[in-house]
Amino acid sequence: MHRIARNFYSIFVLSLIIINWSCSGNNSDSSVSEQEDTEEVAAEEERASPLKTISGNIGDKSISVQYGSPGIKGRQIWGDLVPYGEVWRTGANEATYVTLEEDVLVAGKPLKAGKYSLFTIPRENEPWTLIFNSEWDLEHGHFQYKEENDVLRVTANPEWVDTDQEWLSIAIVPDGLEVKWEKLVLPISIE
Repeated sequence: MHRIARNFYSIFVLSLIIINWSCSGNNSDSSVSEQEDTEEVAAEEERASPLKTISGNIGDKSISVQYGSPGIKGRQIWGDLVPYGEVWRTGANEATYVTLEEDVLVAGKPLKAGKYSLFTIPRENEPWTLIFNSEWDLEHGHFQYKEENDVLRVTANPEWVDTDQEWLSIAIVPDGLEVKWEKLVLPISIE
């Protein structure tokens, strides 16, 4: 009797293993894809500065932006973490980049359709320099920036507000883009 029970138990356990193995997709393409998706989501959740992507229209022109969104986290931002007078990647991690589906005017100057990294040069009491650079896929942001690849440089006047914005954000607004972080609002005129 014990031998029959042991055999039955062994068959039962083996059946559960086979069922579990067949339900897991036994390394089919879909399970590999699901595993990669899960790894990407886990990696994104671990980022100190989450990766954000926005898209929309300014007038009838399509635009999208991808950027890393750092937090203040109790730090001094302007003039310290982000030094004045130096090229900044306008976000965190990889270079922020803008995709334009049509030609546009940025601060009144022409910029052809395409993909561009967006850099800024913050200044304490002066207009900031906005830089659109042809090298958009820079995984280390301003550390790989090369001025000779600049396509357009314009200026914008930062606005300072009373309330803090913990996480950097870039929004598409009717007049272009708007960068907000800490007490800064930086309008980027695009038409």
